[in-house]
Amino acid sequence: MVPHFPGANPRKRGSIKRDDSIGATVVPDGRFLRRRLGGPPGRQTVIAACCVVLSLSAGVLAAVPAAQADPPDPAAKKKQLDSQIQTQRGELNEASDQLAKSVAAYSQAEAQYQAVQVKYAAAQGKLAAAKAADLVAASKLKAAELALQTAMDEVTAGEQLLDAKKAVAGRAVRSAYQQQNSLVGLSIVLRGASPADLATGMQVQRNVFGIQGNAITNLNNAQAQLANKRVKVQAAEQAVAAQRAEAARTVKEVTALTLQVAADKAEAAKVAATRLTAQQAAEKEKNTELAQYNALVSERTRVEQILIARARAEKAAAARRKAAREAAERAKAKKEHRPPRNIPDDPGSSSGLSFPIDTYITSPYGMRFHPILHVWKLHDGTDFGAGCGTPIHAAASGVVTDRYYNGGYGNRLFLSNGVMRGSSITTVYNHLSRYKVRVGQHVSKGQVIGYVGTTGYSTGCHLHFMVYQDGRVVNPMKWL
Repeated sequence: MVPHFPGANPRKRGSIKRDDSIGATVVPDGRFLRRRLGGPPGRQTVIAACCVVLSLSAGVLAAVPAAQADPPDPAAKKKQLDSQIQTQRGELNEASDQLAKSVAAYSQAEAQYQAVQVKYAAAQGKLAAAKAADLVAASKLKAAELALQTAMDEVTAGEQLLDAKKAVAGRAVRSAYQQQNSLVGLSIVLRGASPADLATGMQVQRNVFGIQGNAITNLNNAQAQLANKRVKVQAAEQAVAAQRAEAARTVKEVTALTLQVAADKAEAAKVAATRLTAQQAAEKEKNTELAQYNALVSERTRVEQILIARARAEKAAAARRKAAREAAERAKAKKEHRPPRNIPDDPGSSSGLSFPIDTYITSPYGMRFHPILHVWKLHDGTDFGAGCGTPIHAAASGVVTDRYYNGGYGNRLFLSNGVMRGSSITTVYNHLSRYKVRVGQHVSKGQVIGYVGTTGYSTGCHLHFMVYQDGRVVNPMKWL
């Protein structure tokens, strides 16, 4: 008797892990993938990537001794089984959803971090320029104030000089006024001065008048110079006022930009902390997912060994049955004195498979690249799109060897189709909403064996159809 898979035994269903794909080679990237693909992906892209990975999983099977009895009716422990199914489904969905959320949160935080870094750098540049302008304005203001002070000092000195010249001129004017009469020359004559004395007196008078004229001229020059200096003071005062206004503007700008830089720096620190938290969470989820994936790959290898052993046993049994029929035919032919007839293979073993659903293909068999785990994974079957409840037909005649729920594949049904074209073939139907046949039942090609569903990790109603050839998963289309 062909041993059953562990999923068919309710006592072992609690230990079944998530499924993984068949035939994929793990190439883990220890670093976190930052998605430098021209822009951070959106949430739907990440969730779709996770769905691809988890929907490509193969069943976890365990070796059971060939002598094991048929499993008990699953309905006997339905309540316990349903609880285990819900727990496994919840854990799987939570892990996958959390991975998608963590990656999306990190992408958003990374974009915000880059934006705030640019904003912070721009504010720092503006602040540096404003500080440089402030230094220039302060230097100009200092020079203007120095020029103003110099002009004011010159005005003060000019005023003092003007006052002195005014005093000199005043004395000269008074002297001239006192001496401006016709008796001056007469007084000199009447004194009985000699002609020499008279000449000297006239010279003195001319000298006095010359001094008075110089005093008046110097006074006028001093007044003109003072007026010029006062004009310079006025211009210097205007320059100082303008420079003070410019300096005040630059100080105000520097103050505002300093506050802006401080705010941007605080925002950058906050975003950096959020980014780090998101990165750590995404890295943790990614590592967890990768560890689970690696564990499932190891389990897949063990499953293949089981199926390969089963295929060998099945082909050997078919060969023995054919050999027995050939021996019987030879004995009969000898008894009847005729040549022995050709003995065919087991009935139905030479035909191929038929489509389990007459509908369109939504996803073919082949390799897929996981953008988060950064590994290549195998989509180990062909997906047929169909509404939930659509009948599923047996692709070939055979015996139902197993049916059970798996977190990745949902409700699964295994149908051993015997030896076909020299190979042991097993067809597997996944994500079923419910079963139509039981374990151990023989079904005919085209018979309804179940109904389309979206159980397990599935984004919509469809059938994930798989074919195992001699224990290894192959492209179903080569048999359809």
